[in-house]
Amino acid sequence: MLISVGIALFLGFIFLGSWQVQRRAWKLDLIERVDQRVHAAPAALPPPAEWPQITAADHEYRAVQASGHWLAGKTVLTQAVTELGAGFWVLTPLQMDDGNQVLVNRGFIPTAQRARWQDQPAQAPQDPVTVDGLLRISEPRGGFLRENDPAQQRWFSRDVAAIAQAQGLDHAAPYFIDAGLPGQPVADGTWPRPGMTVIRFPNSHLVYALTWYGLALMVVGAAWLVRRNDRQASSKP
Repeated sequence: MLISVGIALFLGFIFLGSWQVQRRAWKLDLIERVDQRVHAAPAALPPPAEWPQITAADHEYRAVQASGHWLAGKTVLTQAVTELGAGFWVLTPLQMDDGNQVLVNRGFIPTAQRARWQDQPAQAPQDPVTVDGLLRISEPRGGFLRENDPAQQRWFSRDVAAIAQAQGLDHAAPYFIDAGLPGQPVADGTWPRPGMTVIRFPNSHLVYALTWYGLALMVVGAAWLVRRNDRQASSKP
């Protein structure tokens, strides 16, 4: 019975360790791909025909470019905590020439500027603008352990579908854009502050793999000790 349990534990720990090795290889490949995406020249947005196939693995953090005019009256603020402190992301729809809209995270503002950006009046179409940034995947539901409340315009995550419905955007892309690209200079005092996308992928898979392999070795060591003790006990008169 003990032998069967020991073999099962050993094989289980070896399996888990090997799985973490595979996960580590996948994570390193992801980090390399994302690094290539963010430093590539901005490309056009995925067209509506490709929207159903948008995935984080294939599209997130791609450098993109979009042109149109702001729908300032449909701006929403979502809570944020950044290296600059607590505040909000300013999300304004960009009305594009093809009739579609894309939400643009124009950047971060401190809490003190909330009144300036919230409940902006509807304006006539302004001059065209071109936005360079990183494609981001929608953040459904909520954040900060709280649910979004569209009726009260209280947003805790950048839930594209919910924001589009609340703001009456009938042709909104299922993703949003973080304005600003890595390495682009930002003048002091610029608000909203673009270019604050945090790209971080925790990679502790090697530690986990060594832990599982270590446990497998402990099982072998324990089996050896049990075997030795049994031999010693049987050799005694």
